[in-house]
Amino acid sequence: MMFSISHRLTNFLISSRWPLLGLAVVLAVCAYSPASRMQFDRSIENMFSPADPLLPPYHLLQDTFGGNEVVMAVYVDPDLLNSNRSGIERLAKIAGQCRAVPGVHDVLSLDRPIGEAVVDRDNPLAQPTQLLFENYTHGADARTVAAVCLLLPESKSSVSRRETIDRLQAIIRNLPDGLPPGWLAGEPVMVSDGLRYVEEDGQRLGTWSTILLSVVILLCFRSLRWVVIPLLVVQLTLLLTKATLVLSGLRLSLVSSMLVAIVTVVGIATVVHLIVRFREGRLAGLAPREALTRAGTLLAAPIFWAIATDTVGFGALLAADVGPIQDFGRMMVIGSLLVLVSVALVVPALALVGRFDNIPKQAWGESYLSAGLTRLPERAAKHPLLTTVVMLLVSALSVTGVLRLQVETDFTKNFRHDSPIVGAYDFVEENLGGAGVLDVILPAPEQLDWNYLQRVQRLEQRLRNEVLVLDEDGQSAPGLTKVISLSDAVIASSVVDLNRIRLNAIRASLVRASLAGMQLRIPAFYAALYGQEPGTDRHYFRIMLRARERQDARQKQSIIDQVTQLTLEEFPTAAAIPESPVTGFYVLLTNLIESMIRDQWVTFGVAAAGIFLMMTIAFRNPLYAAIAMVPNALPILLVLGLMGWLDLRINMGAAMIAAVSMGLSVDSSIHYITSFQRARCEGKGVVEALAEVQQTVGLAVVFSTLALIVGFSILCTSEFVPTIYFGVLVSFSMLGGLVGNLLLLPLMLRALPDRTRQAT
Repeated sequence: MMFSISHRLTNFLISSRWPLLGLAVVLAVCAYSPASRMQFDRSIENMFSPADPLLPPYHLLQDTFGGNEVVMAVYVDPDLLNSNRSGIERLAKIAGQCRAVPGVHDVLSLDRPIGEAVVDRDNPLAQPTQLLFENYTHGADARTVAAVCLLLPESKSSVSRRETIDRLQAIIRNLPDGLPPGWLAGEPVMVSDGLRYVEEDGQRLGTWSTILLSVVILLCFRSLRWVVIPLLVVQLTLLLTKATLVLSGLRLSLVSSMLVAIVTVVGIATVVHLIVRFREGRLAGLAPREALTRAGTLLAAPIFWAIATDTVGFGALLAADVGPIQDFGRMMVIGSLLVLVSVALVVPALALVGRFDNIPKQAWGESYLSAGLTRLPERAAKHPLLTTVVMLLVSALSVTGVLRLQVETDFTKNFRHDSPIVGAYDFVEENLGGAGVLDVILPAPEQLDWNYLQRVQRLEQRLRNEVLVLDEDGQSAPGLTKVISLSDAVIASSVVDLNRIRLNAIRASLVRASLAGMQLRIPAFYAALYGQEPGTDRHYFRIMLRARERQDARQKQSIIDQVTQLTLEEFPTAAAIPESPVTGFYVLLTNLIESMIRDQWVTFGVAAAGIFLMMTIAFRNPLYAAIAMVPNALPILLVLGLMGWLDLRINMGAAMIAAVSMGLSVDSSIHYITSFQRARCEGKGVVEALAEVQQTVGLAVVFSTLALIVGFSILCTSEFVPTIYFGVLVSFSMLGGLVGNLLLLPLMLRALPDRTRQAT
């Protein structure tokens, strides 16, 4: 029955090929405009599930203290604290330029609290102010300078976040008075640069993957017509996918550069199987239409089920908690289904139009490859014990390696070591005490008083002294490199020791005057540290903390846990803050990749279960579905296991490998087993059926895998390391799947009881 449906569907597509091609042109024209409006989601909240417990305190921080995104414009000026004021005047000028950039709310710099008098040795407030802001607005070396730019929420800015970052970059790279170019650091810069690289990757992939794939397909089939057809299928699919995403309101994210790569995988693999079967018919003497009808009839079912399993594999990513992975899953479900549409619209007309070059030719040396593939199952069958032992050893090696996997929580490791953002973070880590920013939120009274500020001081002192980590020598060291709040500013701005004033009224008056002065001189800084939650009568106090970014996940989490514990001990009322009083980019990014790792195994399990179910339906036999899983799951586990043994840490690119690779590599198994079942139903013996499948499906799998690995090689040129990881790991998984499907799968099919084979 399935064969009859495939035949009727193929005849319909061929008979309607010109209207279908016309429809493809119309859809492409209509899709072009919306596809060109594809945008990126630059918010960090998009990286988490809306129900993630990390988000409520982060949203409270944003709502109460205004945006919360901070960018540091950092440079070196040997004259910063020079008494002739040349350095501090330059700082004031640079800070003023940054302040004028659209999207910047205000800039906190060393000159703001008490003006240029901060470098006057005779000013009693100069030294306390310098100490207060050390490792925040300037380094302990008195040469490192940081203009701390407080950004407006992007929704309230007149320009995009990227334009704001670009203008700040221009300022810091062209400093006055011959100063060397500086650096721009901060999580918004990392996200902006990451998205910039993703956009560049998308453009580069679109160009170079087309060139590389064209060369490989040309070498494999020596036909210009059959180079153009698969590339048009891929380009039409990408155009329709992007337009659908725009119209449905979805945006690209940090993992979206892989969209082009995966659509290319699915599209090229589908068309290559058609090419091989079409060529087989033409070489057998069939006319072009008859050859295409035969190819479509043979491949309609396996292509449908292959796309269906791809859809299930990508759909499994929707079970993740991380926003970009969910979005990528949605994108690829749409993209995979649209491959079917594009193949149906484009291939029939272009395959049959005219007589020029309509027979794909054999590749040079293909006869040797075909003969080798035919003999491969027989040779492997002579050593079943060796094959079993090797498989068990590989499985054991993979599982133990997977258990060794570690998470990469240093977000700068997502960029090449020679990229500007890594240079900026290295400089900040070395000269400003650390680039990791986290915050403590405390319930506060409507009017700050001395008693409350003293309680804050006790907490701060404990945070400085009791939050400890192990240094490189295994010795305890402070985990926080900077702790600062309005409490410190009040003390630093007072010309007398507030603790020694006995009259409470006088001390209260001085505290109010100090707070009013700061609110007047540095209003953005004041508002960033003390505020009222919109729509409520609740007030909150903020302590800003800084830690080193270059630490492993366990050490970072230990810092977060210690800060949380001390905060709740000193301020039990902070437990009323949703989920946790400790938040900020440092907390979010520390948990981000770990969430991805947890998601990886969840999505892999969902993908495996869904794919098994789809193949059981396709083959009408759960045993076939089970053996099809083995040669595709084993390479994935092997790749991840090798990462564990080689101490390669999991990043965003590697965290999606399991589910994605399973969905992609199992396509070959579907084509293989479907062809094997058909050959057996035609009365062929097991050995004869396997030989036939090796010469048809085997060749198609080799050609498509070769083309895709070459096409994926362009991912290695990315500036965004997760993209590199993704390209390399998927290539290795596909290569492993190729070996598994051409060597391991035939062995398992031979081992099936004969009644099982004949039941199909």
